[in-house]
Amino acid sequence: MPYRLELTGITKRFPGVLANDNVSFAVKPGEIHALLGENGAGKSTLVKMIYGIMQPDAGEIAWDGQVVNVTNPKAARKLGIGMVFQHFSLFEALSVLENIALGMDAKIPARELEARIREVMNTYGLLLDPHRTVATLSVGERQRIEIVRALLLDPKLLIMDEPTSVLTPQEVEQLFDVLRKLAAQGCSILYISHKLHEIKALCDTATILRGGKLVDTCDPRQETSRSMAEKMIGAGLKDIVRQPGRSMGKPKLVVSRLSTRKTGHFDVPVDDVSFTVRAGEIFGIAGVAGNGQNALLDALSGEIIGDDKDAVTIDGYPLGLLGTTGRRKHGLCAVPEERNGHAAIGDFSLSDNSVLTARDRLGMVMLGLINSGAAKTYTGKVIADFAVKALGPGSTAGSLSGGNLQKYIMGREILQKPSVLVVSQPTWGVDAGAAAAIHQALVDLAAAGSAIVVISQDLDELLALCDMLAVINLGHLSPARPVDGVSVEEIGLLMGGVHGTMEGADAVPA
Repeated sequence: MPYRLELTGITKRFPGVLANDNVSFAVKPGEIHALLGENGAGKSTLVKMIYGIMQPDAGEIAWDGQVVNVTNPKAARKLGIGMVFQHFSLFEALSVLENIALGMDAKIPARELEARIREVMNTYGLLLDPHRTVATLSVGERQRIEIVRALLLDPKLLIMDEPTSVLTPQEVEQLFDVLRKLAAQGCSILYISHKLHEIKALCDTATILRGGKLVDTCDPRQETSRSMAEKMIGAGLKDIVRQPGRSMGKPKLVVSRLSTRKTGHFDVPVDDVSFTVRAGEIFGIAGVAGNGQNALLDALSGEIIGDDKDAVTIDGYPLGLLGTTGRRKHGLCAVPEERNGHAAIGDFSLSDNSVLTARDRLGMVMLGLINSGAAKTYTGKVIADFAVKALGPGSTAGSLSGGNLQKYIMGREILQKPSVLVVSQPTWGVDAGAAAAIHQALVDLAAAGSAIVVISQDLDELLALCDMLAVINLGHLSPARPVDGVSVEEIGLLMGGVHGTMEGADAVPA
């Protein structure tokens, strides 16, 4: 029986970069095959060629034993290749049915399409009302739309890129059930993820890339998460090192009855949020995306200014009426979730992006003039200390891969040694080695006396990193509890809240 997909000698070059270097591997029918590698290893480039978004410079792609030329995504879908991207392409004001219709290659009457959608949903347990507006759905429910859209094409190969990065533990198990059912019916799955414990639980085979080259193909069930991570980075993986016998200091960041106003149709404001973070403490906030995390970070950083000066204080000093510049001067640094355009400007150099947030704290502006030498020196230190793959401080932020841009942004804020650091999704899209380095930098910053707030959808990250943990749902924050006293299942249910992750809450109407 021929391989479903076989790559032979695939090579792809970009100016100054060899993204894929003679990569060969194969996926069997009905196999769940992981594609692993650190940031910049060439995974995204490879799957874009499989899906027809890019063309290889050398090598062959064979489909069911026949060499093919996948000229574009439509050609890929015609072969039977479906793809669910990490970032969803959905219109929030439209219904589930309307969004799926927009993604279909052929025009199908609405009644017929709805019948087919319901059939797929019922077959795979992807329970959702086709007439619900996307804006009312959780991230897990939105992902089901993308999966249903792909399954309507009856794919023989389904590519999934970081599919669980924004799901609760319960939603992850539901997704795995769907993928196993698909594989049992002969559909091959090409699965990209940085969560190696998921790879062990789900996948039959793992292909590991490093620096654009194939370094190993293994059975993940016979490996440990650590051994696979070390193959990805080509070195030993460092554990988080905490100082023994450490103790917390006095309350440093105090948030009291903080609320924001609803500013748009689809945003979720925070309502009466209160918590305290002590010096040396890492305070975690878990939650499914879209539950007020962005409003909370904006309200803490000063992008949203409230009416109560005492709603946010650092060391007793009221910051509630100050904007971002005022709060940074008093020691509060922040990293928003969206790195492109919010945390960094793609067309600006890394040096200029450093000036945007560090100008006052590090004296990069004197008498209204930018000290470019100071900016370049600081940026060079960020690049070196956080192993950012860039040509230098003059590189534009937009030229970096997502993971490397994340490392730069985190390094830019951490090395300012803020009194308080608030960060959303600190290791979004970075590999295991880089995530470990960022985690250690946060632990070291806390050990030096800073108070840190980590907002994340990655429960493993929060449980490994934080001292205290709370859950945000629909803008409300649960009481904080010591990390040692909570379970993943309990947090997952709190994260799901009214979104319907409880059994039976998502029944498809008749």
